[in-house]
Amino acid sequence: VFERSTIADMGMGAFLGVAQGSREPPKLIVLRYKGDPSDESNAVGLLGKGITFDTGGISIKPAANMGEMKTDMAGGASVISAMQAISQLRPRINVTTIVPATENMPGGGAQRPGDIVKAMNGKTIEIDNTDAEGRLVLADAVAYASSLGLPKLVDVATLTGAIVTALGKVYTGAFGNDQELVEQVVEAGRQTGERIWQM
Repeated sequence: VFERSTIADMGMGAFLGVAQGSREPPKLIVLRYKGDPSDESNAVGLLGKGITFDTGGISIKPAANMGEMKTDMAGGASVISAMQAISQLRPRINVTTIVPATENMPGGGAQRPGDIVKAMNGKTIEIDNTDAEGRLVLADAVAYASSLGLPKLVDVATLTGAIVTALGKVYTGAFGNDQELVEQVVEAGRQTGERIWQM
């Protein structure tokens, strides 16, 4: 579990920008399973959004139903739970799980619309709406996963309410740039009763 100082040393300015409004310190949680240690290329990264409470920050959400925002860490919870299952099933694959965990709060130190942050990969990002925090923490999680050389990444997140508008509460939306991997994920969902629709 990496603390704020190490997260800063790694250059994760997008993640820390989201975290700076909360008095609770951010954590970067990394879990590793080595099921095929002789073949580093037989690997996958599982990334999960871990926003433990999402007020929307300065771009605050409406009060109605905000209590549900304690579930904005469902992506992180999913991939950590997956690691528990992986440790019991012992598949012949190497798995690294990465969860950037923090709150998105409107405190006195919170980032503001118009701020510029720099992600771990050196890209700068202008903040337009502080309630778009998921893509910021995941940008640094993806950059970190890439720095580890992980060849395949699966990202799980409650990233946008717009997916509920598109698919209702019946399907999970899937986006990807590796069609074979997307099809494997969709098929795994079909076999386990988790309905996934490729967008």
